[in-house]
Amino acid sequence: MEELTKTEERIMQVLWDLQSAFVKDIIDKLPEPKPPYNTISSVVRILEKKGYVGYKAYGKTYEYFPLITKPAYRKHSFGKLFTEYFDGSAESLLSFMVKEETLSQDDINNIKNLINKQ
Repeated sequence: MEELTKTEERIMQVLWDLQSAFVKDIIDKLPEPKPPYNTISSVVRILEKKGYVGYKAYGKTYEYFPLITKPAYRKHSFGKLFTEYFDGSAESLLSFMVKEETLSQDDINNIKNLINKQ
């Protein structure tokens, strides 16, 4: 799976939410200031070339839809993050999360329960 830029990821988030959309629909879902139509159209075509997006043609108008599911992309992205930044070590990942105080006590208890069930 080819890596996505931040802009490409943002467009994919919109497509995952909408399931299918025309460029105008994608732009409507993006925050202000709205990007130009041609910019989003170009990004969607790049996503199509990368294999993330398919389309249905209605004359000169195209309706786009995701070919990659959000869970599949999440798994790929997390795997890359996990391997590259935490050397594939769950201990390093959890240690980082605890030190950065991103885990609440409920989160810690839930993780303990998950581990105990294994």
